[in-house]
Amino acid sequence: MGAITINVEAPSSVPAQTIYKGFLLDMDNLIPKILPQAIKSVEILEGDGGVGTIKLATLGELSQFNSLKQRVDGIDKDALTYSYTIIDGDILLGKLESITNQFTVVPTEEGCIVKNTTIYNPIGDAVIPEENIKEATEKSGLIFKAVEAYLLANPGAY
Repeated sequence: MGAITINVEAPSSVPAQTIYKGFLLDMDNLIPKILPQAIKSVEILEGDGGVGTIKLATLGELSQFNSLKQRVDGIDKDALTYSYTIIDGDILLGKLESITNQFTVVPTEEGCIVKNTTIYNPIGDAVIPEENIKEATEKSGLIFKAVEAYLLANPGAY
């Protein structure tokens, strides 16, 4: 079937640096704190948090899945980019080799736009159900909105 690429853009009134730090650089701490029903915890298995780090995320009841392993692929604090790849876990459905997420935060006069490219890499000719991709995109949007609301309510947090 080949890889499936989904592009999403989310405008925010939160300043770009704040979104970048809270939503991307500190997501492992912030999301379990404000939305434990999405992600209960994140544990570093290898590395120091930088590129190449392997993390294990335990998912909450919002997800039909239990856990996932992800690898940090890129961090560019000057360009406000962050990327990681989900490399293991029941979230891959036995049909996906990996799921890559590439984020870019673009400053605007009103705050920023968070651009996310998600690439679903199937195993061989495996077919990924469209409803799974739609559901994942919606849940990611809910997590983003929860983080954004937290950052708006706590302007000095980041």
